[in-house]
This record gives sequence, C-alpha cells and structure tokens, in this order.
Amino acid sequence: MGSLNEAAGGVRLHIGVFGRTNSGKSSFVNAFTGQQVSIAADVAGTTTDPVNKPMEIFPLGACVVTDTAGFDDGSALGKQRIEKTRLAAEKSDIGVILFDGSDMEAELEWFSFFRERKTPVLSVVTKSDNRTPDEIQRLCGEIGKQTGSEPVVVSSATGEGMERVREALARLVPEDFDARSITGSLADEDDVVMLVMPQDIQAPKGRLILPQVQTIRELLDKNCVVVSVTADKMAQGLKSLAKPPKLIVTDSQVFGEVYAGKPKESMLTSFSVLFAAYKGDLPYYMEGARTLDGLRENARVLIAECCTHAPLTEDIGRVKIPRMLRSRLGQGLEIVHKSGTDFPADLSGYDLIIQCGACMYNRKYVLSRVEQAKIQGVPMTNYGVVIAHLTGILDKIAAVP
Repeated sequence: MGSLNEAAGGVRLHIGVFGRTNSGKSSFVNAFTGQQVSIAADVAGTTTDPVNKPMEIFPLGACVVTDTAGFDDGSALGKQRIEKTRLAAEKSDIGVILFDGSDMEAELEWFSFFRERKTPVLSVVTKSDNRTPDEIQRLCGEIGKQTGSEPVVVSSATGEGMERVREALARLVPEDFDARSITGSLADEDDVVMLVMPQDIQAPKGRLILPQVQTIRELLDKNCVVVSVTADKMAQGLKSLAKPPKLIVTDSQVFGEVYAGKPKESMLTSFSVLFAAYKGDLPYYMEGARTLDGLRENARVLIAECCTHAPLTEDIGRVKIPRMLRSRLGQGLEIVHKSGTDFPADLSGYDLIIQCGACMYNRKYVLSRVEQAKIQGVPMTNYGVVIAHLTGILDKIAAVP
C-alpha cells in the first residue's frame, strides 16, 4: 500500500469515515491506511475540517480516504463542522460509520442518510482491545438488528480487523464505479479524434486543464489517433489529415467557431458535454438548457462553479456565459455565482442552475446536486450544454449514449 498521486481526485473511490467525537475516527484512518494521515488524540474535536488522503489501497485501487469531524460536535464551531461532514458524506462513494458502544441513535441516523442516497455503508465496531467478548457480541447483535448488516470489529491500536475492513469495502464498491467512459462509443480503436484546445487564460502556462488531460489519456488507452490543435490551427490541422476525423472534441467557448469549420462527416462535442454525461445527468442538462427559451428577463439564474478561484478576464462562468445569457434574455436577468461546495440547500428561488463541468468532483457528489435540483423542481444544465443551446447547435452535437 503506498501513496498514489497520479489519479485525479474526481475519478478515485471516495471512502468517508464518520462517527461521534472521540469514537476513534482518526486512529482508524491511520491504521486503515498504514500512514499518519490524521492527528489522533483523546481530546474532543481534534479533527475539525475533513482530512483527505489520496491512497492506493489493495484491493480497492486509487482511493481518497476522508477523516471527518464528529457528527455530534457541540463546540462553538460545531454547526459549521457538521455541515462540512455532511458535504463529505455527499461526496462519499462508500460510507464507514464507527460505533463506539454509546447510544447508537446518531449513528443509525447517518446510516439511514447513506441508505436513502443509495450509498453503500459499512458499520465498524471500534476499540475491540478495550471491550469484553460479551460487550462486542451484544453491540454487534444490536447493530445487525438495526441495520440489517453485519459490522466489522476492529482495533486501531493493534490493527486487528483492518484486513476484514478492506475486504468488506471491496464488496461494497458500486458495480458501475469504474465502468463509465468519458467518450463512450463515440471513439474506438484506430479512430482519429481531433481535440481543439484553446490555450487561453483558463489554462495556466505549461499545463492543460484536467478534462483535456483525462480525455487524452482515455483516447490513448483506446488506441485512438489523437490530434491536438488550438482553435486558430484547426483548419491547418484538418488539412494535414488524410481523411476527416471521426470525432472533434472542443472547448465549449469556441463551439460556434469549431462547428462552422468542421467537416460534415465529423461528429462534434465538447469536453464539458462529455463530462456532463460522465459525471452528471446529460438528458436532464439538455432539458434544462431548453428551458432558457421560456425564461423571462427578470429570471434568476444560479451559476455553480466547483473550483474556487479568483475570477479571470473573460472567465467562462463569470463573464462569457453571463454575457451570452443577457444577450438572449436581456439585462434584467439576475445571475448569482456560487463556487466550491457553497451550493444552496434551498434552490426554490432560482429559475435555472448552470453547473460547470465538475472535473474536480466525483460523480457521486455531482449527482447529489442533480437530485437536489430534481426534488425541488429546478431545471439544471451545465456550461457546455448551455453554450451549445445558445449557439443553436445543441441538437447537432454528439453525446455519449
């Protein structure tokens, strides 16, 4: 087991560890990972904000293990800490709940929280080295009765049970977790794929943005022929090919320009549209984009960015999309920006939500936002889909089925 930093956080298996204050979460994480990930102490509230550790854990593969604050934190900052714990739970592909032998009401509420969201959850009885066999048997029996699942008994001090935890987690990994593909059936072996990637202020000097990197890697793994150009070199790139590429993937910001210059034989999509299907709910996003046609000038739109960054000149979410929206709907349109995990619980005041590509978040968390919007009846779309609609080509772009 060793550190693995090559895999992006958004494509790792997210395992969240939850429990009461002083239930042994940090000690459990350290014993489970075999590394000093968190500070462990017999002091209430040692862990304040969630602590994330990217790891390669056999037999689970690339993971992010998250140590969280106690969900019974009664300190002055407890409410904010518990909210961050809830956000960590929304991102978890698997939840691990530690039972320390006290009243189990809070643990069972969190167990139900995960079950309601169809998130696999593992119950763990901690501190077995300080318990009698009768106490362990009683506690396991009660947990099994209340949850319908058998808990794993561990000691973080001795390491007892950690191998059984890894085996149990391996059985809980969602069947479709790593089965999703960014490009799906749009590209297969030997297909020529052109990537149009403007290297503007959005892409820091010397680097590509994450969706570009992940798409290139997948296409190379599929044994496709990948041709990368900037928008101003697209025509030259096409002339250099013996035949038109099967697929062109573009940055959403130049959708219209690329569509106008593409060969009629080539399919066209964008990185953002691909990630809408890979991370979110593309049909819902397409339906949401079309609701723009019925919005009034005084409508209220939420633009939700997953990354937290200082707004840039010609920023796509802060400048370009708002400009396009106001050009279509009028200057009276109210646009609200939220970044990072600052996503409102109450969405009822919005007529439309526009989500970014969410390359930094895992699918579990993105879908929790989609479900929240669906429950509250608020249309939702994403950057690439809304730009395609505003430029009149939404029905002409290729999408992963």
